[in-house]
Amino acid sequence: MPQSSPARRLWTAVEPLHALVYFAPETAAAARAVGLPSWWMGYFAGRAAPLGAVGPAPVAAMFHGFSPAMVARSLPDAWSFASPEAVLEARTEAVRAALDRTLPAGSGRSLARLAELLEQAVTGCGFEGRPLAAAWARVARPADAAMRVWLAATVLREHRGDGHVLAAVHAGLGGLDTTLTHVATGGVPLAAVQDNRGWTEAEWEDSRRRLAERGVLDGEGRLTEAGAALRRRLEEDTDRLAASPLAALGAEGVEEAIRLAVPLSRHLVDTGALPVPNPMGAPRP
Repeated sequence: MPQSSPARRLWTAVEPLHALVYFAPETAAAARAVGLPSWWMGYFAGRAAPLGAVGPAPVAAMFHGFSPAMVARSLPDAWSFASPEAVLEARTEAVRAALDRTLPAGSGRSLARLAELLEQAVTGCGFEGRPLAAAWARVARPADAAMRVWLAATVLREHRGDGHVLAAVHAGLGGLDTTLTHVATGGVPLAAVQDNRGWTEAEWEDSRRRLAERGVLDGEGRLTEAGAALRRRLEEDTDRLAASPLAALGAEGVEEAIRLAVPLSRHLVDTGALPVPNPMGAPRP
């Protein structure tokens, strides 16, 4: 995907500010404190909490890249340990603590302005066919600037992610197929995703076979010319479906948001708060 794409550039600039939640020790500790017995239960329940006490089938459909069997090991059992409301509260308090610990000192003014810009971008989001983004958009706005940035970044990334799922389904790619083609682009190492998406080795092989029969992958698991074209269309469609928040900001607002977000996100990467490479394929901005 061309790096000049404004939608791609905004995602690259902002994603680390959201993705801290997946790597901060505060998040894992908060899940344990609220009664969730495993890290993955905390992940699935925490990300899905604004949807309510949702079951495994819709979460597997929305999260797309995870094996349904893996999701079913966490949901709906998580809600017998803690309510969605308690999980959401614990998660947001953990993120607040993680941001306080990891963001650079003296960033308050940048955060306040970035919060305004990202919240303006959220006003441009359409939520048709985007259940995760719609649910997170209903979470009450926090008072402090750092958490306002995190929540707005979360809505924007789930809006983009929901659109990416729509684009992948339109391209005829299931969750595992999408993951394999992403790996084949070099955007994310296989080791970063194979052990934490829950698919069996047989399922990985079935996906490779299907993609090879379609002419998307060659015998070595690399993208063919047709496969590379399919991935380009997928990313272009994802960017196109993520365009409405950028329209709400305008070109100058997008550039200002990127300018403010990049130093903060680079700080998170450079201090080890967000590893690169990572399962999301988020680079250092």
